Amino acid sequence: MADNSTFPEQMQTPEETSVKYMLKLAGPMIVTTISFTIMQFVDRFMVSRLGTDALAAILPAGMVSFLPGSFAIGVMVSVSTFVSQSLGREAIRDCSSYCWQAIYMGLIYFLVVIVVMWPSASFIFKIMGQPDDIIGMEVVYFRIMLYAQVISVFIWCSSQFFMGIHRPIITMYAALCGQVVNVAANYVLIFGKFGFPPMGIAGAGWGTFIGVVVGAGIRMTMFLNGDINSKFECRRTTKIDFEKMKDLLKVGLPAGFELMTNVAFWGAVLFGLVGKFGKEALAATSAVFACTNVSVMPIVGIASALTAAVGKAIGADKKNIAIKQTRVCLKIALTYMGLIGLCFFVFREPIMKFWSSDVKVIEVGINLLICAAIYQCFHAARIIYSGSLRGAGDTVWLAGMSAAGAIVILGLGGFLISEFFPQLGALGPWLGATLSVIAVGLANRWRFKSNRWKKIDLFKHRPGVVAVKSEAAVE
Repeated sequence: MADNSTFPEQMQTPEETSVKYMLKLAGPMIVTTISFTIMQFVDRFMVSRLGTDALAAILPAGMVSFLPGSFAIGVMVSVSTFVSQSLGREAIRDCSSYCWQAIYMGLIYFLVVIVVMWPSASFIFKIMGQPDDIIGMEVVYFRIMLYAQVISVFIWCSSQFFMGIHRPIITMYAALCGQVVNVAANYVLIFGKFGFPPMGIAGAGWGTFIGVVVGAGIRMTMFLNGDINSKFECRRTTKIDFEKMKDLLKVGLPAGFELMTNVAFWGAVLFGLVGKFGKEALAATSAVFACTNVSVMPIVGIASALTAAVGKAIGADKKNIAIKQTRVCLKIALTYMGLIGLCFFVFREPIMKFWSSDVKVIEVGINLLICAAIYQCFHAARIIYSGSLRGAGDTVWLAGMSAAGAIVILGLGGFLISEFFPQLGALGPWLGATLSVIAVGLANRWRFKSNRWKKIDLFKHRPGVVAVKSEAAVE
């Protein structure tokens, strides 16, 4: 007898292209992404109580540690693509097998990262031009984050698995538990509460590590037990499968390159192009980034759900359903981010006054918020179409367009604007960023409308695959 509480069975309904359906699937991911943003804010607020040096150290250290992580996350997004398409094809055991292969590759990757980056941490921050008096704190935090990312492999892979089988609620609860533990551990370890010695910025790192361990433990417990294990045979699919690893890398490597490139070049805007216009420009950019991060997180959650929905529809050979699901998500995203853009424009001065009392920072930030307001709808289109194309496995296109937008338009364009029109100040690089978002958003829309993604067959080299029916996929 089918388990009526299982999400995939609920998905086999005529309403699978409705707003209600997509929001139900995306809701847990939206909560997860927003809660993560809030947790980062709280973490940085706690560290700010330690003084300017600690606050100055945690942001660059966190960004540098996230570079190898961003590549891994991009690669592991392919897990959702293959799991959802396998679910649609009713090849149920393949779902958990793909998750295991990603875990194996992720662990090997981060062991290599630690061997290379741990001993060279001081050198990395020196060549970045960081002040000598904060490099020591940056190194401490950075090295702890490298350890945390080894454990994060289990989080990233299992989360994509749960998204792929349309059970994102598990990820949401695990993420919330891990983040609560993270904040609590930070409070205890940073400031030395309940008999623990104050550890400062190291306490922030170890607090994050503890939260990651808890989040990973909850996810893997759910993965290996209960109805998930009984339906997807997670304990029986641990065998190494190089063919599936090859599948994941073929789709995931371009996605990993895409995400890492974006992280690197948007970081360059923050620390490079904008930085030469002074600390006020940096402060204004940080404030605007904080606003845009909050605005975009719900759409990132919707796009993650769309990737799984499109993958499942393609796996079941229902590409028309995938098109309708994309249209629904696009309408939601455009409405939401359009309103956010309007708020950025209308309330740009009060927003900046919330962040700073410095007249110069407010003046610069007001102009930057206009740029952010202009590109909101284009950013919505970029994210949604990326989610849909990723579900089809069209990651080479996405990587190419993202690299072109980041390197050519944002990087080179922002540099040229800054050089030839220095009177624009921080607005110059932000104009490059705005043009980059607009161009990539339009390019992704064209790619989706061209229907070339329909010709991608991720399993064409596996003619002998036989569908294995399971209660989790019975229509």
